[in-house]
Amino acid sequence: MSKHIYTPDDVCSSGISFEIEDGLIHNLTFTDGCHGNLQALGKLCEGQRVDHVIGLLKGIDCEGRGTSCADQLAKALESVQNAQIIF
Repeated sequence: MSKHIYTPDDVCSSGISFEIEDGLIHNLTFTDGCHGNLQALGKLCEGQRVDHVIGLLKGIDCEGRGTSCADQLAKALESVQNAQIIF
């Protein structure tokens, strides 16, 4: 299981931490932000496939910022996914 920590941009959350094992998300937590909503997001993403969650959350906007905590999670997952591609 690989643990990842991501620092999001332009959102209330100051950190995203998660683990990936066999393409599945585990132990997703956010630091700061809308505590209840982000706890729910963590529970909903538990055990879900990385590519599925990216597809669901990518592009979600919060108050006209052009991003959101959910979108930042998608970006974090994409960065891990892209780093694991073998050329």
